[in-house]
Amino acid sequence: MSVPVSADGKRPRLDRDRVLRAAVDVADGGGIGALTIRSLADELGVKPMTVYYYVKNKEEILDGIVDTVFSEIELPTVGGDWRRELTRRARSAREVLRRHPWAIPLLESRTSPGPATLRHHDAVLGVLRAGGFSAADTAHAYALLDAFLYGHAVQEASLPFEGPEGPTEVAPQVVESMSVAGDFPHLTEMMASYYLRPGYDFADEFQVGLDAVLETLSRWQSDTRGRRTELAEERP
Repeated sequence: MSVPVSADGKRPRLDRDRVLRAAVDVADGGGIGALTIRSLADELGVKPMTVYYYVKNKEEILDGIVDTVFSEIELPTVGGDWRRELTRRARSAREVLRRHPWAIPLLESRTSPGPATLRHHDAVLGVLRAGGFSAADTAHAYALLDAFLYGHAVQEASLPFEGPEGPTEVAPQVVESMSVAGDFPHLTEMMASYYLRPGYDFADEFQVGLDAVLETLSRWQSDTRGRRTELAEERP
């Protein structure tokens, strides 16, 4: 295979990692739909055929950029306090997904996970198992954590506003819709008493929800330890 050249005839200093990072930049700028071999080549300043020197096809690019996103999430430490480690992991994942909202539906969709993806899953499972969760509860806990994490990320990415001033910016349109469509007493009451009060920020709901999930997992952990104690006491 010949060494690839750029459009101006010079050899670009490329490698697979740089190609994938450029693909992430394209997706960040225009969404995953904007990512094509041609748009990636334009981002790199090379001919489209040059891209194929480093990746076989778009599927390999998607596998690679998913792995790149996972590599940006802080790994929890196995053996550390499980609640603290999972909180740190969740907060990091949330920040990464805010930078790359296009990645949310892709993270669990790839059938050829890369090393960063596998390390991430292995670490989370390890934290739960080292924290005293049974195999079944570990599976349930991981599913519940990510259902909350990805669901909240989708909500944040979809909101028509951002920050504590956002709700008041869209309030006139919402109030107008409510008056046209009919009487919604509970929605009206919540808008007036909570959502539109100074300082309300939807982003704060993340920690509230995460704490609720972790509190549920704490009860599961206690139940698991209780069952183990009962079984040990029953042994002759």
